[in-house]
Amino acid sequence: MASSFFTDSSCIDCGTCYWMAPKTFKRDEDASVVYSDPNTPEDWMTSYEALLSCPTNSIGVTDKSLLSKKPAEVFPRLIEDNVFHTGYHSERSYGATPWLIQEKTGNILIDSPRMTSVLKKRIEDMGGLEWQYLTHRDDIADTDLFHDHFNSKRIIHEGDKIKKTEHYEIILEGNEPWNLTSDALVIPVPGHTKGHTVLLYKEKFLFTGDHLAWSHSLGHLYAFKRHCWYDFNKQIESMERLLDYNFEWVLPGHGAPVYFPKSEMKSQLKKCIEWMKE
Repeated sequence: MASSFFTDSSCIDCGTCYWMAPKTFKRDEDASVVYSDPNTPEDWMTSYEALLSCPTNSIGVTDKSLLSKKPAEVFPRLIEDNVFHTGYHSERSYGATPWLIQEKTGNILIDSPRMTSVLKKRIEDMGGLEWQYLTHRDDIADTDLFHDHFNSKRIIHEGDKIKKTEHYEIILEGNEPWNLTSDALVIPVPGHTKGHTVLLYKEKFLFTGDHLAWSHSLGHLYAFKRHCWYDFNKQIESMERLLDYNFEWVLPGHGAPVYFPKSEMKSQLKKCIEWMKE
């Protein structure tokens, strides 16, 4: 029996679908494919979320009547507490994952999704945007469009100040942590790029961009050595710096979110550093 979901040749192998819906999608050479039709409501939902998030619209369904959920009912999707996955990944950032923190003092968008009318309305309903925090220059996507609509302040480090980012409202300097709010700390972690930073929220959530992610094949946290655009040795030093901080969630730009209790997360980070040094 043919699967109700399919992928087409426009896939760029960004990995979005197979971390979001691993029971439906997998990597096959240089593209994502459907290997199992979802057969539970939960699997259907994650597969539909992957469809909406695909940055190249490479996922489809054989029968659109199968999709009972309207896009407006799906994203932003709650991760935990007041932290959300916005979905709608952008091809301009190679499918990097955007996140949203809903705060009474002003919502924070972490890296940029595609600007869609559905997502724009949902963010309006959630209180708009006060800040747009960009981990690094690769994942800015539709940042300027969100700024123009919400009048939000864009933040990036001076090390990643290029023509596309030099006009941002806040350009961070130096190598010291910077408080965005009382609960949100920006930590410079040069390595992947010269101006890469991560955001630590409530000593619980670490938004890591392309600095730190989870590897299913290795079974531990790791860094993208093949895709380090600045200095891998600097990235090791930056990773060691994170040992001074506590967190439970790693919410990366590429790959699945991962949770460990704080003490175990510290051990996972040490294992990552050992792997990087090898």
